[in-house]
Amino acid sequence: MQKEGLTNSGPSETPSRGLGFLLIQLGTPDAPNSKALRPFLRQFLSDRRVIEAPRLLWWFILRLFILPFRPAQSAARYRRIWDPKTGSPLLHWTQRQTESLQSEFPGIPVRFAMQVGNPPVAQVVSEMIRGGVERLVVLPMYPQYSATTVASALDALFHVLMNERRVPALRIVPPYYDHPAYLEAVTALVRDELQKLTWQPEHFVLSFHGIPVKYAQRGDPYATHVKRTTLELVRRLGWPKGKWTQTFQSLFGRSRWLKPYTDDTLRKLARSGVRRVFVAMPGFTADCLETLDEVGHESREVFRTAGGEELHACPCLNDYPVWIAAIGQILTEEAQGWLRGPLPLVVNG
Repeated sequence: MQKEGLTNSGPSETPSRGLGFLLIQLGTPDAPNSKALRPFLRQFLSDRRVIEAPRLLWWFILRLFILPFRPAQSAARYRRIWDPKTGSPLLHWTQRQTESLQSEFPGIPVRFAMQVGNPPVAQVVSEMIRGGVERLVVLPMYPQYSATTVASALDALFHVLMNERRVPALRIVPPYYDHPAYLEAVTALVRDELQKLTWQPEHFVLSFHGIPVKYAQRGDPYATHVKRTTLELVRRLGWPKGKWTQTFQSLFGRSRWLKPYTDDTLRKLARSGVRRVFVAMPGFTADCLETLDEVGHESREVFRTAGGEELHACPCLNDYPVWIAAIGQILTEEAQGWLRGPLPLVVNG
């Protein structure tokens, strides 16, 4: 297994004219305050992919019951994770991922864009086209497909291209929930984190962002992708049956979401006598509010209040070298025929 990153051979030495790589991430507010959160939440919660509800009814709910109150609540949570130097963790780690990839593909522009907030997809894609990009490989930063994430990212991309006179040739990286390079990166990260602990976990939790049950019933394959990822990771990590649980977090609204819920599971574990748990979040490729605050702060309090003692929230992939190598491999595979030279790396599962 190669952990040092991409090699400096192949496409990196023979850049492909007109080729560009674009990472698309969800987004983050510009500041941890109500003023910045209000437009951020308005844009995010107005997305038809995220909220599948009658538009007129939802318009009134959003403006009368959510936007007057939720920005202040969300701002308080963002302040708990906001770094005084680097600011938003999601923005920081996405920048680091992009910079790391750019250093390995110096002849190819590597950019990132946010579906919500800055830098917006419209701005970044337009700049890449005007910079000479004629072939664009796009990587949504979500391993498991959901219409609420991947389709939403592509909606933003295609909306931009509808207004461009010169549209580049496109290749969209398909869901990589079972890609060996992604799985190996998560596996290596979890093993490294476990080695750092001074105590032994009694139970492992793999927590993924949830979606409403009705979305899955309408054909969203997210739950299936999550299950496939979970089974592959458990197999690679060698966790025995009964020592791990796969859960869903980040519930919103009153509808029924995919179960089991992360907090409910942690509460039950603590009440059953489990005192030390390890929580990994493989569906998130960069640390953000949902990982650092929701699990790292709120879920930890839920566990401790119910009788637990130690909860270790495993960091996300961020700029972990094996993950950077994995992204490079995934992009390179998708760019076959557009890249000059051989594949620059191999990450063995």
